[in-house]
Amino acid sequence: MKKSYLLVFLSYLLAFLVAWGALLVTSDLHLLLRIFIADVFATAVIFLFSVGFKNSSFYDPYWSIVPVFIILYMAYQNDLTEFTRELLVATIVGLWGLRLTANWLYSWKGLGHVDWRYTLLEERAGKFFWVPVNFFGIHLAPTIIVFLACVPFYSVTVSGINPLNWLDILAFFLGLASVWIEFQSDKELHRFRAIRSDSSTVLETGTWSWCRHPNYLGELGFWFSIFLFGVAAGDGMTPLALSGPIIMLLLFVFISIPMIEQKLLEDKPKYTTYKTRTFTLLPLSKLFF
Repeated sequence: MKKSYLLVFLSYLLAFLVAWGALLVTSDLHLLLRIFIADVFATAVIFLFSVGFKNSSFYDPYWSIVPVFIILYMAYQNDLTEFTRELLVATIVGLWGLRLTANWLYSWKGLGHVDWRYTLLEERAGKFFWVPVNFFGIHLAPTIIVFLACVPFYSVTVSGINPLNWLDILAFFLGLASVWIEFQSDKELHRFRAIRSDSSTVLETGTWSWCRHPNYLGELGFWFSIFLFGVAAGDGMTPLALSGPIIMLLLFVFISIPMIEQKLLEDKPKYTTYKTRTFTLLPLSKLFF
């Protein structure tokens, strides 16, 4: 395990150095474009490690680490004209990143372990897996989605024109509640797996009684809170900023959740009953949310 952690650490250190070099080389471009280019280069580095060690789970921590660097780098670029808003956003992002990274560290079993979804995609894609599916689907597509979801950081740290207002407070408490939901659902799931005597049993208490995917509910709430911070800052970038959370919602509803539920229906006979009496995400529609 120590060797596995060391390799992942080195891969991300190298990705950071390559991204930093890309930021320096593109210094005459728009800040968002510079960060996007650096983000893609960093993703390419992690992809090379994934291919080299035949383990796409090298990418798993990327989702939680990169937004923290993006908000810090953007904050470094301005004169802190609205420090309180930046502090509120950085707090939410920091708590979210800490929670998600800690959950990865707790759950990861080393280089011998590959996320079952990646294994399933490899079985389906065959020889087309390692470049078309692995690079564009597992690595690059999530990088682009998360980058779009981070666009409000630009409004908060660089181009915002509004002073702190009630929407910032709403966004902050929505972010806190969302991170708590993710943390609580993780804790309940880990405890359930540790004490269960039958792997076919279904967790349906606590946050898992609210809906079948409280972790995704918290994730969407977090990103929507980041979007609200951008709206509160007010610089006309709302359409672009909204694209990230919307694409993420579509990703969860039409790809991630169906894959998970198909596997659970196959592995857990009682999941069918649980599914009929619970909502997917929100108590609005049992079909989609």
